[in-house]
Amino acid sequence: MVDSDFSAEAIRAAYSGKMAFCKFLSANDTGDTGAHQSGIYVQKHAFPILFDEEGVKGENKDKYVHIRWQNSFETSSRFIYYGKGTRNEYRITRGIPGLDPEHTGDLFVLVKRDPENYLAYMLQTEDEINSFLNEFGMSPADTGGIIQKEDLELGHTISPEELSIMAYIEGLNVDFPSSAEMSEAARSIYNEIFNHKENIRTNPDKEIIGWVDMEYRLFRMLETYRYGSRISKGFDSVEEFIKIANVVLNRRKSRAGKSLEHHLSAIFDGNSLRYVPQPVTEGHKKPDFLFPDAGSYHDHSFPADHLIFLGAKTTCKDRWRQILNEADRINVKHLFTLQQGISVRQLDEMEKAGVILVVPKLYIKTFPKEKQDSIWTLKKFIDYVKEKESV
Repeated sequence: MVDSDFSAEAIRAAYSGKMAFCKFLSANDTGDTGAHQSGIYVQKHAFPILFDEEGVKGENKDKYVHIRWQNSFETSSRFIYYGKGTRNEYRITRGIPGLDPEHTGDLFVLVKRDPENYLAYMLQTEDEINSFLNEFGMSPADTGGIIQKEDLELGHTISPEELSIMAYIEGLNVDFPSSAEMSEAARSIYNEIFNHKENIRTNPDKEIIGWVDMEYRLFRMLETYRYGSRISKGFDSVEEFIKIANVVLNRRKSRAGKSLEHHLSAIFDGNSLRYVPQPVTEGHKKPDFLFPDAGSYHDHSFPADHLIFLGAKTTCKDRWRQILNEADRINVKHLFTLQQGISVRQLDEMEKAGVILVVPKLYIKTFPKEKQDSIWTLKKFIDYVKEKESV
């Protein structure tokens, strides 16, 4: 694969295509696990990107399509639904370039131009990945499905979640609330609809994914309310269009990272953990979270092995090294991420640097099998903090 930034091309393709899908390549997709199934797995709810109709259990079906990769070369590839026996899954096979373990964690983007012709991109660096996700206001937790370009279409059935979101939006007295208020509203709507507040303690891994997903939906609906009619009317000048576009894009860029920190704080509050967000450490560094508090960190009589560090990054393929010098007293650093899949080589580098990755339990299976036992769930991290703070 050519080492270039293809995010801009992928964004243009996603906007101009009939439909677009994206997902992080898992260890299973790239063969970086003992259970390689050949080809890229496509989540069941995203079947419209491949077929007009959903697969029928008990039957296999396939079709051949032309895929143009990185706007460079074309392959004759195969979309398959495996419905026989114990299998019930969709995959893309044949001619997929660069599908090797080093590409675990890359963002795969597939754009449907018509039923026989597609465009595809493999976004490798964090800058490329975040440029693409930010453009659509997505976090890594929002991948693995059809990319939303319109929130409300004719004939669309309004769900209970959307009704709650609409009620919230109509009650706002500002265009856009602060990121903290938006995150709190998303949690409130999620808890109102699903009513499983006990999950904060019993299943925080599921809860945080649900909150992040709800905030994404809330954010996109609010954007539609605030800008939908303005955009449909058109613009009097290019400058006016650029001004509005920059406002929208900059707000999307700043949302995801802050959102993750707000939701993690809510999880820690719900588990009665003692922590401080963004304390000042050596060299005026500001780690995302420190347990139990800044005073203990700066008190050198407090045992260092009872201090805990947690960084929070939506993606961490390249930026995990940023946390290494943010708290000198803590040798082992934990890093929470929504990244799905990282290569064995990168995980080895993290391990040697004393970094323990923490991810939602659902995402552990996207990492290489030989490394899965060394990756912590959010529940395991919380139990670890509780144990340390109980002494």
